Amino acid sequence: MANIQADFLTAVANSRLLTQRPDNATLLKIYSLYKQATTGDNAEPKPGFGDLVGRAKWDAWTALKGTSAEPAMQQYIALIDSLE
Repeated sequence: MANIQADFLTAVANSRLLTQRPDNATLLKIYSLYKQATTGDNAEPKPGFGDLVGRAKWDAWTALKGTSAEPAMQQYIALIDSLE
C-alpha cells in the first residue's frame, strides 16, 4: 500500500502540471477519485439546485460510493497518466 500511496502523491503533483486543461467531465472524474481516495464515501450534505458546480461534484463523488481507497488511487493514477 505504501507504494500505491507514493504513486498517488506523485500523480496528484503531476495533475497540477498538466499542459492542457481537461474537459469538465474529466475534471469531475479527477475530483471524485481524489475525494474517494483521500476521504472515502461522500457524507457531505447534497448541495441545492442553485449550486450547479457543487451538485455536479457531489454527484460524481457519490457515484463512487463503496470504492475503497486503493482502487480509487489506482484509477486516479491511471487517469492522470493518460492525460500527460
